[in-house]
Amino acid sequence: MSRIVSFTRFGGTDVLEVIEAETGTPGPGEVLVEVRAAGLNPVESGIRGGFLQQVYPTTFPARQGKDLAGVVTAVGPDVTGFAAGDEVVGFTTAPGTQAETVVVPATHLTARPAGVPWEVAGALFTAGAAACASVRAVAVTAGDTVVVANAAGGVGSIAVQLARLAGATVIGLAGPVHHDWLRAHDIVPVAYGEGAEQRIKDASGGTVDAFIDAFGAAYVDLAITLGVRPERINTLMNFAAAGRYGVKARGSNDAATPEVLAELAGLVADGRLEVPVEATYPLDRVAEAYQHLERRHTLGKIVVIP
Repeated sequence: MSRIVSFTRFGGTDVLEVIEAETGTPGPGEVLVEVRAAGLNPVESGIRGGFLQQVYPTTFPARQGKDLAGVVTAVGPDVTGFAAGDEVVGFTTAPGTQAETVVVPATHLTARPAGVPWEVAGALFTAGAAACASVRAVAVTAGDTVVVANAAGGVGSIAVQLARLAGATVIGLAGPVHHDWLRAHDIVPVAYGEGAEQRIKDASGGTVDAFIDAFGAAYVDLAITLGVRPERINTLMNFAAAGRYGVKARGSNDAATPEVLAELAGLVADGRLEVPVEATYPLDRVAEAYQHLERRHTLGKIVVIP
């Protein structure tokens, strides 16, 4: 038996339960992983709340989590790249990684570099893939000026660093409490809220080449107002605005490969990318972990440790 996070109706964090379930058996091409860390993501709150049923249809009982890091404990037939005892970073397409064990396709895993802490490895996939997809979508190149909204959040904190690695000047919209972290990573911090448009103009010298919206709200409208071309705007949240203006809406599914995961993990191991983890929680406190996440003022990631 294995403990796993589950919910049987839509709602807030009060619907979450940690239940006992049968430990899965890996089939052809699959491995069983003992989970050491699993990151939380805002999309999971939306799914659990019933707000994304058209995009992510949910049947009950439902499970949570697609990010994971852990140790392979068993392999199914036809698996040649992994063996019991291997330390891995990965993801699933079907939710269920917020658990003690999970069955994962071997093609969704990559080796965990020794220099990547468990909690960082477990937080890497969704935010990292979304950040990578966003930076690619707006075609960041050396010399660009790029604005990232929610620059200290899970996706934004990675996207700003990837854009800097590409040679761009990066302006990060975030609350003042996170400005020191942004400055330490060579990002120009700008406070969000009333007057942000003028503050961005002042920080950029009047020219913004690309805009990554990792928050939603009216940031696509702001990007258009700033004169950014629609093909160089990417939103992770505001799909209505994406349709209205013809901007891009690339996310983690557009970079969901073990190769991308390995590249990101390698950057972390080399000290070129930081994935900030603001807090970790044991599995039994998963509701509290989501309450923390849903306040939307997190620096980086929240992670559960089974």
